[in-house]
Amino acid sequence: MQLASLWVTVALLLGSAVVIYLSCEYFVNGVEWVGRKLSVGEKATGTVLAAFGTALPESVVTLVAVAFGTTAAAKDLGIGAALGGPLALATIAYATVGIMLLLSRRHLADTPAMRADLRRLSRDQGWFLAIFVVKIALGLVLFAVKPWLGLLFLAAYALYVRHEMQADNDDEEEGALEPLHFQPRAETPGTAIAIVQTLAALAVIFLASRLFVHQLEQLGPVLGLKPQLLALLLSPIATELPETMNAVIWVRQGKHRLALANISGAMMIQATIPTALGLFFTPWLLDRSLLLAAGVTATAIAILFAAFRGGWISRALLASMGLLYAVFAGLLVVLHLGA
Repeated sequence: MQLASLWVTVALLLGSAVVIYLSCEYFVNGVEWVGRKLSVGEKATGTVLAAFGTALPESVVTLVAVAFGTTAAAKDLGIGAALGGPLALATIAYATVGIMLLLSRRHLADTPAMRADLRRLSRDQGWFLAIFVVKIALGLVLFAVKPWLGLLFLAAYALYVRHEMQADNDDEEEGALEPLHFQPRAETPGTAIAIVQTLAALAVIFLASRLFVHQLEQLGPVLGLKPQLLALLLSPIATELPETMNAVIWVRQGKHRLALANISGAMMIQATIPTALGLFFTPWLLDRSLLLAAGVTATAIAILFAAFRGGWISRALLASMGLLYAVFAGLLVVLHLGA
């Protein structure tokens, strides 16, 4: 890659990241108003509406890779995305919340609403871990009816959404709702305009994320990264960038519960929908690199489950989850160098 071309790639990489952040500002603002208009509780707004919106583009990418990919490498990329997404969320995304809290010198509020949310989040982590263990176990064996089990993963997510939407919506909100960006002078904007803003922001996030991933793929060979190493090491960070940006924005606004709920909801999607697609269209067999990613993810979730359940979650603990990703990166490089 020539020097001029390299600078263009870096400029597009940074530019798309800025666009994603600005679009996420409009997305979180819009989705909060959509949740208010549809009488959806604050936690469900984060775990279902926001999470589904930002995870949908990634699920589409997985679908294209496993269903329409014409090579084994393309299908492997789809499986890698299904494993790399939860890893990035469990480590990088949660670490981002902790780092933002440390930088802003804020603590997680010790309120009844926050304690209730932590208990719910511990339940979410427990369900995720149970589903994730089944997901990994299926990747170790090969049998005829395996593709049909994808339906169970879709059913698991449907049950999760039903539970979240039926949960108690009477908990107090964190902070005031900012005016809708598309209708800043209206005290109460219309439902249609709130939906339009949310969908428009989501479309821009999708396009900018695709550009970000493409530029990352161009940069990989320059950095000496093999395609599989790039798919597991850097691509998940890129594809989970919208969820991470949402967390940054909500923490900045003091809406810590929404930030945590968004990550938790996105993880439930990543545990079920991409897995179902992988089971439908591939043999779903995991190699050593994918099993390493699975092991680090399970370790991170086990720690978070215990912390949320015991009520000893803190900004320092959340920030330290990023160290697990660093450990994973180091072990993955050693694994590939030894291959």
